[in-house]
Amino acid sequence: MKLTPEQRAQFERDGYLFFPGHFSPEETRALTDAVPDLYSKREAFNVREKGSDAVRTNFAAHLISEPFARLARHPRMVEPVMDLFGEEVYMHQFKINGKMAFEGDVWQWHQDYGTWLNDDLMPTERAMNVAIFLDEVNEHNGPLMFIPGSHRKGVVDAKHDLTTTSYPLWTVDNDLIRQLVDRAGGKGHYDAAGRHIGGGIVSPKGPAGSMILFHSCLVHASGSNLSPFNRVAVYLSLCAVSNHIRRHKRPEYIAHRNFAPIELLPDDCLLKPYPVEVPWKNGLPESALQTSLEVLDTAEA
Repeated sequence: MKLTPEQRAQFERDGYLFFPGHFSPEETRALTDAVPDLYSKREAFNVREKGSDAVRTNFAAHLISEPFARLARHPRMVEPVMDLFGEEVYMHQFKINGKMAFEGDVWQWHQDYGTWLNDDLMPTERAMNVAIFLDEVNEHNGPLMFIPGSHRKGVVDAKHDLTTTSYPLWTVDNDLIRQLVDRAGGKGHYDAAGRHIGGGIVSPKGPAGSMILFHSCLVHASGSNLSPFNRVAVYLSLCAVSNHIRRHKRPEYIAHRNFAPIELLPDDCLLKPYPVEVPWKNGLPESALQTSLEVLDTAEA
């Protein structure tokens, strides 16, 4: 899957690309059906909401579940990222965020690369998130909010928020958020028909199976889900192989340590049982929990 010149220009300008209905209902169902079993496991890879049993995020499903192992090798998801980087990529992180009905908490304003730099010592921002909707995303169930063009600011100062939610995050100061939103269009305006035009915050919404590519420096957030509609989405963080992390401060189930290029499967891999390895299907190995502050010798990595 190659991007058009127009898509590449849009990505450079806005920091994201949105592909509504990128995966069919049948393909999406193969993934959605595997989520309840993953969420039911009492393992470290399931982080639950603060004061709730609802899963906030599930890590490393591609090492546990065959459908998600196939998604991790899907050309429709991986090839556009390789196209933008001009290089093969490896899986830095794999999450299924479960912003569950009534219980899904906020994700504060942040850049993903802020965490990857501060915690993992990822050398540059040559990494990208791919989000795939497993549920319809609408204005009620906590959609992602992007500040278009904020990736062009580069890496911004962030503080380590350890208290707001159950998951620590390197977050961006409110004053800087105001500046970035103003620069991107502020509140926008309404036309004569009452339609909102422009504005410095956008929220891609669409059916299950939609996909977003977004730059690792794009500032983004999402509100809580007070609706009766789940908003489960997969987030795959793909990193250029030459840009792999240099420290294992976080457990392997959060920040992966296999820097080998992703080997792609055929385009119909979500509909056919192509063989895939799922090395953690019987539980996390002890090595997946180990951490270190030692900086990797890049010659040996």
